[in-house]
Amino acid sequence: MASLDIAVIGGGIAGLTAMLALLDRGHKVTLYEAAPAWGDIGAGITLSPNAMRGLDAVGVGEAVAATGMEPQLQHISHWQDGRVLREVDRSTTFETYRAHYIYIHRADLHQILVAAAEARGGRIALGKRLGDIDTSGEQPLLHFADDTTASADLVIGADGLKSRIRQLFDPQAPHFTGHIAFRALAPVSPAIQHLVDQPGMHIGPGKMVVRYPLRKGELLNLVFFARQDGWTEDGWAIPAEPGELQALYGDWCEDIQSMIAAVRPGTVFKWAINAHKPLAQWAIADKVTLIGDAAHAMTPFLGQGAATGIEDAVMLARALEDSATVAEALARFQAARHERTSFIQAESNANADRLQGSEAEMYGVGNMRNEETLGLFFYDCTTEPV
Repeated sequence: MASLDIAVIGGGIAGLTAMLALLDRGHKVTLYEAAPAWGDIGAGITLSPNAMRGLDAVGVGEAVAATGMEPQLQHISHWQDGRVLREVDRSTTFETYRAHYIYIHRADLHQILVAAAEARGGRIALGKRLGDIDTSGEQPLLHFADDTTASADLVIGADGLKSRIRQLFDPQAPHFTGHIAFRALAPVSPAIQHLVDQPGMHIGPGKMVVRYPLRKGELLNLVFFARQDGWTEDGWAIPAEPGELQALYGDWCEDIQSMIAAVRPGTVFKWAINAHKPLAQWAIADKVTLIGDAAHAMTPFLGQGAATGIEDAVMLARALEDSATVAEALARFQAARHERTSFIQAESNANADRLQGSEAEMYGVGNMRNEETLGLFFYDCTTEPV
């Protein structure tokens, strides 16, 4: 297909990856981000081999692997006594999948993606909050909150869970899944060094705690998950206090108490885990489509939210490259991606029950269903049919 003028709405991981994949194929790309400036976004993120293949495809995989950390072993441990229920060997990950498995600070990943986009001539416009899209004309017309407008041949909605563009497809707000999460950072100290050296998780009734190192082992990233009814607060980064963690996990094992005690003040944030039901269609008038959380926001219990957004970005760029028209490309993109992302959404929900069951000691007994046994790591967005 000839070069297009493409607008990407949203400067997160999926949007920036899409920008890179499209620039590499000769398209003119402008990315519009609502935030007025880039910040130190979030905390840690896990990039499984299927995600890293996508980042390799847009030329940033080496930088990401060099900046992040790759685990050799992971432990899944019992909430009450800390005993190891299952050990996961990651030492052969690259040999098995021909791609790395990386822990990285989200802000570091974001910085790598932004730098690559700017180096390739992509235009990034900050402080551009989308108000509406008019698809009645030959080109979709974007209306921003600052009373400016822009047009493009194709609009890609990568604006996340609360996507303004998704509202054109489905006006329903995302639904609360019954889970809340707290993220926190702890500087390395002798008291938690063994937990930094050995990433993994503790699982128990209705709760789990995930840990892994960041920034070459200087920080321990912590995510505390719990079931909670009646959530009413809105936002994904609501400030919280370590005392809230102590109240929820006070009867958990000594390692959990050590991690809570080590948490750096001011780094604890909580949010409700919301998700969307799968959409029937991902395109409007052959002019607008969705990728990442805007298309298929999911719970984090398979660690595939960012990965599927990266896959979407590369697959959409490939579909545009190999199609005669935008309409054909969007149809091929949805056909290639919808079944996989819907399956992962459902399995991620189910994995929450498996990880947070009442009998933690039974985890791993019998047939395992997780991101690896389901074969999710083998997916290659650079070669899958589209």
